[in-house]
Amino acid sequence: MTRRGWIDREGEVPVVRQCLLAGVSRATVYTTSKTPAVRAIDLLLCRLIDAEYTRRPFYGSRKMVAYLKTAGHEVNRKRVQCLMREMGLAGMAPGPNTSRPHPEHKAYPYLLRGVAITRPNQVWSTDITYIRLARGFAYLVAVIDGYSRRVLSWRISNSMEAVFCVDCLEDALRNHGKPEVFNSDQGSQFTSDAFTKVLKREGTTISMDGRGRAFDNIFVERLWRSVKHEDVYLKGYANMEELMVGLAAYFAFYNGERPHQSLANRTPDEVFSTGTGGGALIVDKFDGAREGIPVPLRSTGVPSRTAAEAKAESKAKPGQRRSAACEATATA
Repeated sequence: MTRRGWIDREGEVPVVRQCLLAGVSRATVYTTSKTPAVRAIDLLLCRLIDAEYTRRPFYGSRKMVAYLKTAGHEVNRKRVQCLMREMGLAGMAPGPNTSRPHPEHKAYPYLLRGVAITRPNQVWSTDITYIRLARGFAYLVAVIDGYSRRVLSWRISNSMEAVFCVDCLEDALRNHGKPEVFNSDQGSQFTSDAFTKVLKREGTTISMDGRGRAFDNIFVERLWRSVKHEDVYLKGYANMEELMVGLAAYFAFYNGERPHQSLANRTPDEVFSTGTGGGALIVDKFDGAREGIPVPLRSTGVPSRTAAEAKAESKAKPGQRRSAACEATATA
């Protein structure tokens, strides 16, 4: 509670005396606060930004200002930048305003270009997303297995501090073993010593998305789209308690019941436990300044080529991120 909260306007001690003792200006006591109304407007703008960003994650603050204007809200760019920063959102195109790691934290190189994901626990990925609530907002972090698309662990928080990310990682390691490579973006939560020390302790190789690379963490980006369109936007959770219960039910459905087209309509639980029917190959070689739009990653179903073979082909011709199954078909 702030000192202003000590003041009891209906108490026996005069307000003047209370303000003097508490060191509070009488003006702050008598002035009606306008914060709730401003906050309500910000929450509305956050909901609109969140929905549009989920549809078009390449939108930066400029395009978001234009979108809000068409929705009937005249908002300047500085305010949109502030809201997007609070939500942890940034346009996926390269540019001077893309998110950066903490200046004192080490950023690691991206190691998955040309690597065939051929087994469970070979590559894990993580990311944070903004979840809107009826009366506020929350942040969701998840760890996902790249081979099976299985959500291994998740946590929610009302702040973007590193502690809930570390807790999520520790839970995944405790229940599912450890990955060979762990990939994340360069956000300060994942570059923090608290987070990277856990990975180093387990002997896991650390990989981080390239700056401005929209699809380096494609598995988690697709998870966020599914979570929001299939659950969050439909349920309209009011608070953190409802969100916790709802997400627990959704992730149980996502892992154990929901058929995944990229897994030949099998579930992540099935693919993760059997070690068959999943995987992908990320080829990263583009022709000149043009970057092709990645096609959907499909499950392999057959043994993938080695990373060395993929790298050799990527040098021979330009391409896109494609599944190992597509590559195998092309070479058959």
